[in-house]
Amino acid sequence: MSVGETAVGHVPLRAVRFPGKYIQGPGAIRLLGAEAKSFGLRAFCILDRGIAEALRPKLQSAFGNDSELSTVTHGGNCTMAEIASLERQASKYRSDCIIGLGGGKALDTSKAVANSLNLPCMVVPTIAASDAPCSALAIIYNEDGSLDRAMNLARNPDVVVADTNIISAAPARFMAAGIGDGLATCIEANACRASGADKTFGFQGLELAFEIARLCEDTLLEFGERAIAECREGACGVATERVVEANILLSGLGFESCGVAAAHGIQDGLCELEETHSSLHGEKVAIGILGELLFQEVEGRAYNRCKSLMEKIGLPATLRQIGIPSAPHDQLHQVALRACRDGDSIHNEPMPVTPDMVVCVLRELA
Repeated sequence: MSVGETAVGHVPLRAVRFPGKYIQGPGAIRLLGAEAKSFGLRAFCILDRGIAEALRPKLQSAFGNDSELSTVTHGGNCTMAEIASLERQASKYRSDCIIGLGGGKALDTSKAVANSLNLPCMVVPTIAASDAPCSALAIIYNEDGSLDRAMNLARNPDVVVADTNIISAAPARFMAAGIGDGLATCIEANACRASGADKTFGFQGLELAFEIARLCEDTLLEFGERAIAECREGACGVATERVVEANILLSGLGFESCGVAAAHGIQDGLCELEETHSSLHGEKVAIGILGELLFQEVEGRAYNRCKSLMEKIGLPATLRQIGIPSAPHDQLHQVALRACRDGDSIHNEPMPVTPDMVVCVLRELA
């Protein structure tokens, strides 16, 4: 009997996961010290190396003199070696909580460190490029930059603080990538619902989770283009607030509580090619979305609606745009084999998916 199955009548158990607290808005980082203090006086903060110096003053101001704060700079990738190194440093500091501040790899590393040390975890995303901040997952990479695995963590972050002033000041490319990741949420949720697939932590999704996934898609389709325009102007308006909420919170709740499918499976496969390593996660997911919709043979309007938004906000819609200009068969086959690996999310589709099918849809996106 699986985790998500009852003993009587094989009725599936359903569930949903949430972070402990989610705070969003302009200047929200100023609350970080007070939130951390509820866990103890010694906070260990892992700073994304790309923004460490710029945000260190804001961090120090948020903590003031009421708590002890130790800061370290993240190495740049979420690898087992990086996690182990930071675990040792946090243990030596006798930390009461772990804080991750930065992009997805720094946040995933922080979550993994907190999980290993059984400490409270706080995350502060500085970009809205993915739905990583709210989840109980850490995506682990190999030292060469290729994908290793998704690590399941014991719990979601205790506090997520999304300062929209900081997020809107980042290049628009990051927010666009988050829209790509977020657009997959409802599409993949529907695939998992149709197939009856268990999601990451062994249960099927509650109705609430599917409503969250639907709201995520509706929000991105309505506000996505305007939010990117605001971001390019350095503004933080209503559209930005709605899209940050969708990219980080709604997509995070939706994917984790409904499941993922072919869009992320194809993304996993694309990570095998060194040529794609400079593309963001959400940019590769955008290619995966189009591939998934081709698998599902959806009516043209739904496909064109997604593709149109991608093109308007600068997301890739072809393999050429993520560094694969000629798309030779051996590369496509390599992607397809990784995407269809046993246990990968592509098998959550409501139909069997083979490597040949993946090659076929990728050719259409060349």
